[in-house]
Amino acid sequence: MSDQPISLVPTPEGYADWLRDLKTRIHTAQQRAALAVNRELVQLYWQIGRDILARQASQGWGAKVIERLAHDLRTAFPEMKGFSPRNLKYMRAFAEAWPDDEFVQAVLAQLPWYHQLALLDKLSTPEARRWYAAQAIQHNWSRNVLVMQIETRLMERSGSAVTNFEASLPKPQSDLARESLKDPYRFDFLGLTDEAQEREVEHALVKHVTEFLLELGAGFAFVGRQVMLNVGGDEFFIDLLFYHLKLRCYVVIELKGGKFKPEHLGQLSFYLTAVDMQVKAEQDNPTIGLLLCKTKNKVVAEYALRDTAQPMGVAEYQLIESLPAALQTSLPSIEQIESELGGVE
Repeated sequence: MSDQPISLVPTPEGYADWLRDLKTRIHTAQQRAALAVNRELVQLYWQIGRDILARQASQGWGAKVIERLAHDLRTAFPEMKGFSPRNLKYMRAFAEAWPDDEFVQAVLAQLPWYHQLALLDKLSTPEARRWYAAQAIQHNWSRNVLVMQIETRLMERSGSAVTNFEASLPKPQSDLARESLKDPYRFDFLGLTDEAQEREVEHALVKHVTEFLLELGAGFAFVGRQVMLNVGGDEFFIDLLFYHLKLRCYVVIELKGGKFKPEHLGQLSFYLTAVDMQVKAEQDNPTIGLLLCKTKNKVVAEYALRDTAQPMGVAEYQLIESLPAALQTSLPSIEQIESELGGVE
């Protein structure tokens, strides 16, 4: 009998492909199992919260019943986490915030419990909670990313850039393009002062391209920085070039360290033409331009874009900004909850 390690034994033809397929199927099965467990857990928590609400309303039970219930459930199910008084109160708040059982089963059950707590803690309206829940599901955000997007007011910023897309692009591409741009863009992650120059910002964005792509939003793929275009023997350099996978087009981003000026659009227009002529493939849609500036006069930007046939948008960028007071909350943070509960429950 050979004592050759099993990992060195030759495999038959087709084995590697079969093993790869098995790994994929096992991984998919694991994900489905985890999602199924999460759906059951979220539904269970909602039902417990609904029961607490109903009994407190109909029988006048006070807050002390939650303390007693927590003790009895932990005694009955010592191997299960999640039955602390605080978590039971969150179950009550969860059921109160989402009275529609069908919506909880069909939509919210796709999100882990700690995503639910972030939605409850950080947002005060059903509309905002629904919007962020849908975005978290669509883009597969982690809880930390969800919290960051809420705290940086993504919903208010989405689709807010000044653009001419309605006149320059056909529907539904014009709507998707508009929703793909924000105003303002927040570059807090760069660690730069507010006086940073254009090239400093540009260099830092490429250095932190993962965070930059997250701020740009889903669909953006980084192509390059200072992309050179040769036009008639002269060289020109695009600040940042991206490709948008949903819009199926290139996106040229130009940075301006000062206030928006109408003449900035002339340079951007030239770059769009050059990319369309030299880079864009036949199946690609027309290139879109985004001018990022420190400040802008919205009316001036609207006037400047009005007679421009090429699709462009103008938005501001911010390097440092504190969390708006309206988002501060007296409720405990997710980190505090995790600490008190002793981990994921």
